Order: sequence, then C-alpha cells, then structure tokens
Amino acid sequence: MNKLLILSLMLLLFSCKKEDKVEEEVAKIPVKFKVERFDKVFYESKPEDLSKIKSQFPFFFPEGNEDTVWTNKLSNPLMRELYSEVQNKYSNVGPLEADLSKLFGYAQYYFPEYKTPRVITLINEVDKDAKSIYVDTLAIVALDCYLGKEHRYYQDFPEYERIGFEENQILPDLVNSFSFNKIASPTNRSLLSLMIYKGKQLYLKDKLLPDYSDAAKIAYTDAQIEWCKENEYQMWSYFVENKILFEANMKNEFRFINNAPFSKFYLGLDAESPGRVGQWLGWQIVRSYMENNNASLKEMLALDAKTLFDKSKYKPAK
Repeated sequence: MNKLLILSLMLLLFSCKKEDKVEEEVAKIPVKFKVERFDKVFYESKPEDLSKIKSQFPFFFPEGNEDTVWTNKLSNPLMRELYSEVQNKYSNVGPLEADLSKLFGYAQYYFPEYKTPRVITLINEVDKDAKSIYVDTLAIVALDCYLGKEHRYYQDFPEYERIGFEENQILPDLVNSFSFNKIASPTNRSLLSLMIYKGKQLYLKDKLLPDYSDAAKIAYTDAQIEWCKENEYQMWSYFVENKILFEANMKNEFRFINNAPFSKFYLGLDAESPGRVGQWLGWQIVRSYMENNNASLKEMLALDAKTLFDKSKYKPAK
C-alpha cells in the first residue's frame, strides 16, 4: 500500500471521527418546536374567524388591507384548489419536522446565539422568490412551492427552474435565507468574489445539512454534479486563461453565477453544462480552503474572497 493511499485513508478516518463527534454534540442540543400550519388554519376557517387568526399570526396581515382581501381568498376557487393540492402532499408534516429538527440542531451547534425558531407553513401563490425564509426566531415555508417539479402548477417554468420546486429544496432554501447575515458581502463584483460568496453559502449547507447530497444542496441533478466533476479542470483553466476571475463584469454573472439553463463558455460544451457552474467552482475553492487551513466556520464565512482564495491552495486535477 503506497504512502499516498495510507495518508488518504488516515485523513478519511480522522474526518469521519470529527463528524461523529459533531453529530454527538448536536444530538445533545434541545430542539423543541411544532410546525404551525397557517395554511391549514386559514383555509379551514370561516370569515367570522378572521380576527382570531389575525391575533395568532399578525405578521401575515399587514395594515391597510380590508378584511375582504382575506375573505375573498377563502372563497376563491383557485386558492381552494391550491390548498387542496398542498394538503394532498403535506397532510402529514412529521417527516418535515424531523428534517427541520436536525437543521436547527446543527444551526445552534455552529451558531449558539440562535435558538430554535417558530416554524410556520403557508401558501404564497407560488412566489418562487419567497419560497422559504429563516431569520432569527422565525422560519416560514411556502408549501405550495414544493409540490414536485412535475406538478402541473409549474409547467410554465423552464426545466432548470422546476428542480427548485422539489420537496428536498425546502431545507437548502432555508439555509440560503439563514446565510444572508452570516456571510461577509462581496467587497466587489468580480467573478471570483461572487463565486466564493456563493461557495460559502454552499459550504454552509455542508455543515448544516450533512445528510444531503451535493446535488440537493445546489439544486442540480446527479448527472449535472458528475459533469462538473469531470470538467472541473477545463472550467477552471477557461477562467484563468481568459483572465475573467478578477473582472467586475455583470455579463459574467449571467454566464456563470445566475440561474440559467446552461453556462456560457461560448464553446461546444455549453449545451451539456448546467447553469451556475461558477457557484459550484466557488464551493470547491471554499472546501479546499477549509481542508488546508485551521479555521472555524465563522472565521471562514467572515474572510474576504481574495485572502480565502490565496490560502485555499485550490488546484483542480487534470
């Protein structure tokens, strides 16, 4: 057995022991909550119950709206149908509660200042830009945004967006929201800064969602993850050779960071590539940094992109 293989096995064993220790500590953290079904409370109520519901969930009833806004929703056949579809899939939220319990345990392990939030589900009329929110003491999940990518409600969305409507995107979306005030904002709009910012978000999912696959964390298919692994060196070489890493060009954001059907290298491989490959590469840089530096999660999240990159020793294999 060669020395490199022995070293790799030793590192793997050390990593497994470290993960087991974290899991043991997380299991000791008290996580007590109950998913509150605002959607169920609201759509199974009567107009005369509105004042009671308002007192229970005041933040869902902004001032300035007449009560008829809400009573009309109760009688709207399209909203009734939407609620019925949500109930068909989420009549039992026990599995969701179990997954959320793990997430909140890991969140409190790495961020002890945060306690278990109040968890509320609702229907937001398939607003894909506000699917799940996790801030401080409140976590909100719009269940109508997670009925499965093949559901008829999502057929007008492009294929690359529909994967985000899968049930396994609830927790990754919550972590995205949770990350907003945990990660240092990019000091500039260079491609590398944006890559590492997104890479930090994805690395946070490594820590808070350790049981999730890489595909679920980044909303890719397994085949798209394999494509990125197989083409990592070629993608990185393209960025370096074309000197775009330190460019602050919005065009590069659309090509490699923003959600899209594919990434735009302007090469024959474009049609095979997934969108957002810049995010995936940023993830690998952050992982490399954490493997090669003795830094805590919080220290890494606060680090500026250039320092992180310089110390990451990132070098994809040919």
